[in-house]
Amino acid sequence: MEIRTLGKTGLEVTELCIGTSALGSMPQTYGYSVDEDQALSTLRRVFQGPVRFVDTSNEYGQDGSSERLIGTVLRELGGVPDGFLVATKVDPDSTGDFSGRRVHASVRESRERLGLDRLPLVYLHDPERLSYEDSMAPGGPVETLRQLQADGVIGHLGVAGGPVDLLRRYVDTGVFEVVLSHNRYTLLDRSAGPLLDDCAAAGVAVVNAAPFASGMLAKGPDTTDRYFYNPAPPQIMDAARRIQAACERHGVPLAAAALQFSLREPRITSTVVGITRPERVERTIALAEHPIPEELWQEVAPAPEEVWLS
Repeated sequence: MEIRTLGKTGLEVTELCIGTSALGSMPQTYGYSVDEDQALSTLRRVFQGPVRFVDTSNEYGQDGSSERLIGTVLRELGGVPDGFLVATKVDPDSTGDFSGRRVHASVRESRERLGLDRLPLVYLHDPERLSYEDSMAPGGPVETLRQLQADGVIGHLGVAGGPVDLLRRYVDTGVFEVVLSHNRYTLLDRSAGPLLDDCAAAGVAVVNAAPFASGMLAKGPDTTDRYFYNPAPPQIMDAARRIQAACERHGVPLAAAALQFSLREPRITSTVVGITRPERVERTIALAEHPIPEELWQEVAPAPEEVWLS
């Protein structure tokens, strides 16, 4: 597993990152539940390595169950194993409050669940849920995060979300050292390209989540119609079938091409892959290592922006 430096943070992370949102059991998002025993077994396997970067969030699962289960395993292990990085995110509460006061509470809850006095990397999560002006206002979420960082409660700050133009605005502030983007840099969608360029120029690390486009590029369009957590429109289904056909001609699993499309991008430091079963650690590593001929890349990744949707 390749080790890379996470931008200006100086933190060392693996090229793969384990996403744990589904382990919190979020059927409204993923269409299935994950029972607690299965989630704990999966996390115990994760913390054996070799993937040593774990992503979670305050709001993943009912009452933060993703963080709580990670904390359970970390307590079993006596703390975070050497070389591992556990990143989390601040989120609004159930009323939608995303004020500075709420950010304080979100960080406190995460520390308690995870059993960590200091959180090494914390993202402002889905900032599209409030206005940019409110987010950056005195006493607002960003200022509060900066104060918690100054106090030593947080090590490094990131921003995680979807809308590319909004994330670019946050990169321009110079406050954030890491950006996590989801569903915007895949074989089906290259729209995060300008964001990746901005981050590369500023020395901001990029973590790319959802390389499988919510399952479409893992299971295949004949198995699932879920794309971006919703039923896929016809043009996406057609594009996915054409990509899958190209992969089949070269004897390459669709999921391997989807994952390695992100891994091979030099502007991306680490790629987040969600798993829900212990054996999927090995399966994901196998996909990352599967040989892919250059001819396939020339077919499926020749252009920077949404080539399959044209």
